[in-house]
Amino acid sequence: MDIFQKAWDFTEARSARTSGYYPYFQVIESESDATVSIDGRELIMLGSNNYLGLTTHPHVRERARQALEKYGTSCTGSRLLNGNLDIHVELEERLARFVGKESALVFSTGFGTNLGTISAIVGRHDSVVIDKDDHASIYDGCKLSWGKTIRYEHNDVASLREALGKANLGDGGALVVVDGIFSMEGDIAPLPDMLPVLREFGARLMVDDAHASGVLGPHGEGTAAHFGVTDEVDLIMGTFSKSFASLGGFIAGDELVIDYIRHASRPFIFSAAMAPPSVGACIGALDVMESEPQHRERLWEIVRKMQTGYRELGFDTGTSETPVIPIILGDEMLVFGFWRRLLEEGVFVNPVRPPAVPAGRALLRTSYMATHTDEQLDRVLETFAKIGREFGVLEA
Repeated sequence: MDIFQKAWDFTEARSARTSGYYPYFQVIESESDATVSIDGRELIMLGSNNYLGLTTHPHVRERARQALEKYGTSCTGSRLLNGNLDIHVELEERLARFVGKESALVFSTGFGTNLGTISAIVGRHDSVVIDKDDHASIYDGCKLSWGKTIRYEHNDVASLREALGKANLGDGGALVVVDGIFSMEGDIAPLPDMLPVLREFGARLMVDDAHASGVLGPHGEGTAAHFGVTDEVDLIMGTFSKSFASLGGFIAGDELVIDYIRHASRPFIFSAAMAPPSVGACIGALDVMESEPQHRERLWEIVRKMQTGYRELGFDTGTSETPVIPIILGDEMLVFGFWRRLLEEGVFVNPVRPPAVPAGRALLRTSYMATHTDEQLDRVLETFAKIGREFGVLEA
């Protein structure tokens, strides 16, 4: 059989485009903020991970501009060889202090951070234990490693204990990897309940704070700081494409562990270094996080308003506690129909279907940023109420 046969047989996307229910690769013609322009229309953006709204912050833009002017557009090589800039080192030192760890290492993408960290740490005789709802990059990091992968039921500590019981603890070690904030349903990993189980089995813990950096914790340090367990979390991972308003990722932990990853991670060693303007933007975002807490405070005002608003209308928002608020509808075609009507009414959301969520749990993923206005949010709730009644999700 021709290896391309699978591509010729793939008709799902073409059928969705023909029917008008294809929601992906929407072309945005403006900067990423509380509103965006699509086909010349202004829409309220509820599909972004720009939680603190820093993509348009003057200081973030200025630090990116300064880095561009001093270092150019690219490092043209890996950190190992010719691409190791002083601003990479500066960012790593500041990130380590920010999250409360000895050392940090920055990668060119968040996805690559999980690939590079898990595959470097988990060897042939080791086990990696993951939550079933963990991000795809964690799953792929497990595939790239040589270790045994074991999944446990979402946020279920009893299931975690059972999974660790199946780990290769006689021959190797175990690494538990969990999202701090889960990206589809907005709930938080129960770290305080998990830690005694990990200690019981001698397992290490890595927390993916992609959606928690800048959001959770007294100063936005992440999930471990939110629960006051920073010293008990071994590795803290974060991405720059969300609250940091840039592109890339980092892993932070004990100095010797980070130095090992620096020299053993193939996705790190064989990738070009993070581009200077992206590094500059990250440093600028970190400046703002540390000096302007009003952005995070405003974000949480919005979270409380929208969580309350949706629930009072009668929508199912699951167990969300964060700026990621799902509207769980269950039926996939209902989700796509609702998405299309929202787009027509000027509201951009992300429709999510299996395998990104479990079967029967298709949803509209909404997310919020500190730059949303109360007027915009009131309009969103009114629009959801209107369309919810149209589709029979809410009582007329």
